[in-house]
Amino acid sequence: MSACFICNKHAGDLPASNLKIYEDEYVYAGHIDRDGQPNYLGHIMIDLKRHAASLADMTMEEARSFGMMMTKLSKALKDSEQAEHIYAYVMGDAVPHLHMHLVPRYPGTPKEHWGPNAVYDWNDAPMGEENEVYNLCARIKQHLENYNE
Repeated sequence: MSACFICNKHAGDLPASNLKIYEDEYVYAGHIDRDGQPNYLGHIMIDLKRHAASLADMTMEEARSFGMMMTKLSKALKDSEQAEHIYAYVMGDAVPHLHMHLVPRYPGTPKEHWGPNAVYDWNDAPMGEENEVYNLCARIKQHLENYNE
């Protein structure tokens, strides 16, 4: 799948950012990278490592890992970053390789900016430079290490 952005990312064919949070044999999770632009803090992507287009294409082992990571990262965003709600979405139109976006909504977000993309339009949205994103990733990793099921 040489034309697949996510496959190329996992094959090491694209420059890697320092934003990895978790990886196992089935899934990879990391903060989005906006090529040096400020990031909405906590916007995480979970990628299925094997090329598959949709949720329906996962094996049960992949689904277990993917589902556990959705839950653990959502809990980490709530506990570590004080998010009040986590938006989760899979679209697959632009990139036909299964990946899920987790986007936190923080306290004080005006209702007109509720929604996984609308939070970006809020002038006071918690945006961060590379160092702030790196520190958030470190806090999330620490939370995952201390996760009690």
